[in-house]
Amino acid sequence: MDLISFEFLLFFIVLFLIYYFPLKNNTRTQNGLLLLGSYFFYGYANIKLLPLLIGATLLFYYLGIAINGVKSEKKSSLLTTVGVLLGVGILLYFKYLNFFIDSFADLLKFLGLNVQMHTLSILLPIGISFFTFRLISYVIEIHRSKMEPRKDFVAFATYIAFFPTILSGPIDRPNTFMPQLHKKRAFDYALAVDGCRQILWGMFKKLVMADNLAVYTDQVWGNIQGSSASTLLMAAIFYSFQLYTDFSGYSDMAIGTGKLLGFRITNNFNYPFFATNVADFWRRWHISLTSWLTDYVFMPLNIKFRNWGNGGIILAIIINMVLVGMWHGANWTFAVFGLYNGLLFVPLILSGSFFKKKKQKVNPYGLPSFIDLMKMAGTFMLITIGLVIFRAKNIEEAMNYFYRIFSSPLISMPVFVGMGRVLSTVILLSIFILIEWFVREKQYAIANIELKFKRPARWALYAFLIFLIGMYMRTVETPFIYFQF
Repeated sequence: MDLISFEFLLFFIVLFLIYYFPLKNNTRTQNGLLLLGSYFFYGYANIKLLPLLIGATLLFYYLGIAINGVKSEKKSSLLTTVGVLLGVGILLYFKYLNFFIDSFADLLKFLGLNVQMHTLSILLPIGISFFTFRLISYVIEIHRSKMEPRKDFVAFATYIAFFPTILSGPIDRPNTFMPQLHKKRAFDYALAVDGCRQILWGMFKKLVMADNLAVYTDQVWGNIQGSSASTLLMAAIFYSFQLYTDFSGYSDMAIGTGKLLGFRITNNFNYPFFATNVADFWRRWHISLTSWLTDYVFMPLNIKFRNWGNGGIILAIIINMVLVGMWHGANWTFAVFGLYNGLLFVPLILSGSFFKKKKQKVNPYGLPSFIDLMKMAGTFMLITIGLVIFRAKNIEEAMNYFYRIFSSPLISMPVFVGMGRVLSTVILLSIFILIEWFVREKQYAIANIELKFKRPARWALYAFLIFLIGMYMRTVETPFIYFQF
């Protein structure tokens, strides 16, 4: 069950009506309903996965109390380390163990040792990368005295399993989300309307933009050898926008659903393709993950390596970015993707511009200045190269993709099946980019629209978006890309 399904609509309507009418202003019972709903939502995918989520939640609940209860800093640090290792251990076992077994077997084979090694039948729990990071951050924040452990198990478990965000984020921090669970939540009309608008915009991104771009990217990736260089390049550009609109579209829907329930969820994207360098891009892309790894991995490493000068910063950022890559899955392509992005930081660090943030300049027409536009285009192409590696099944396929681009002339017309619809998709994508540029100060494109348009104009826009969703919606919906992570 995902956020765009008839099953979810039925589930949410029932939960919403009970949540706000019989349980109005009753925080504890509202939390209880959210927890039951979240467990139902999670178990709907596979009931066998639910015990792991509940068991890990119970373990970290008591671990948080224990960390806060010991008086010795040494014991507190030890318990926190145990918590971090447990969280990482869950990820390593379920997500990476077979990958390590296969990689070790390949290494032995490369060395001339034919050893029979067998992988295990391990079912990968959905959302494991998201809920384990919540568990880890909880014990770390308690150890850092940034928050008190929650004695209310229902509230804590609701934070871990909150159904709008458990499958694909955002990854909310405990000290920003959990206080909301202890506040009264009566129906807020203005917040609910804002949430509905954000859901609508997220559906537009997913169903109109991402799913239609997926038609052409899947087409080309399924026939790399038979595609021209210009077609491969266009498909790579399409994939960058597909990934962005798919993931940010889901984030918009999750955030909007949270608003309907009275919650403010962490913003996950800040118009990343308007970044003028790679560091700026990663401040804007999957913000909840990159900020999590920055706080818990990069900053401690940066402090540890501070005596090494720029070399220490470079090492810390490369380790951090490799982890960003490997977080996405058990494949060497993700490790190389992270390493590639880490190496892109090196010129910024050596030039001293890594920590600098420059305000973008605009021309009299409100468009980016020529210099900033060139920087945006350059950054986008660097990121797109990395996303080819990200998209590939293996390193060999990625290298073949690049080889095909550079081994034949680029100056030719890209060829896709259904060229007429490709043209309309390109036009729609261009309009989408312009809209995002002019609303880049807002959390999402149609936020605060009531300040500029009267009700008839607003409803006309909503109707037009719904019309586009209906017109462009594919018969077979493409699953959210980040469900696999």
